[in-house]
Amino acid sequence: MLEGIIQNVRERVPLIHCITNYVTANDVANILLACGGSPIMADDQQEVEEITSICAGLDINIGTLNSRTISSMLLAGKQANRLGHITVLDPVGAGASQLRTNTAKSLLEEVKFTVIRGNSSEIKTIAAGKGNTQGVDANELDAITEQNLPQAVEFATKLSESTGSTIAITGAIDLVCDTTQAYVIRNGHPVMSKITGTGCMLTGMIAAYCAANSDRVTEATVAAIAAMGLCGELAYQKICETNGGTSSFRTYLIDAMSKMEDDILKGGAKIEVYTR
Repeated sequence: MLEGIIQNVRERVPLIHCITNYVTANDVANILLACGGSPIMADDQQEVEEITSICAGLDINIGTLNSRTISSMLLAGKQANRLGHITVLDPVGAGASQLRTNTAKSLLEEVKFTVIRGNSSEIKTIAAGKGNTQGVDANELDAITEQNLPQAVEFATKLSESTGSTIAITGAIDLVCDTTQAYVIRNGHPVMSKITGTGCMLTGMIAAYCAANSDRVTEATVAAIAAMGLCGELAYQKICETNGGTSSFRTYLIDAMSKMEDDILKGGAKIEVYTR
């Protein structure tokens, strides 16, 4: 299922329009360049439709909302839909405030998303209209575990059916579901949660992987998540060798992504097909 996915990204160099969290915009741009894509950041209403028109994919991230960017997100999302482009939603912090929750709801009502990626609390919030998000982090009560994995798959599958989107729930155990397939990914390292932006970076990557593999959206989403997790593992190995800290970890993570190829991913990916 991973065959050629990264090669397609590197050969096609998809341009991704990012309306993203300003805390992590630089990291999103860098990870897109490292994985083989090309980023463009634009969030003014006067240009978002035009910028989206020249791109292969759109990454909408609600991590640092304001009234101006909400309107821009809706304009860009509708334009991407008109053009049949890949659209990815990252509902950062949905459930932490009414503004974030309502914005995620409005986006889902007015824009058709190819993929929705978030932590377990964020995804539960957009499904139920309210949630237990703690800031921008998942509530431990919502975490996917070995014990509740069957229920999580059922929940994600139903959400995929109702939204028409591939659903990606990321955490210690990652889960990707569409209406017919479910995958569990076990790559990654806990240090990834100690630097800002790994989730935002991943969402940008998903947009690039899907844009370069638009006929294999669910598989491309799985590949992006596994690649990011594997790079986290490789970065941790590197800081252990060099006695580095979290800042070094961030650099090594991007370094690992810049060298990621299909064969490396196939050798290190920990992906299970979940059979219902």
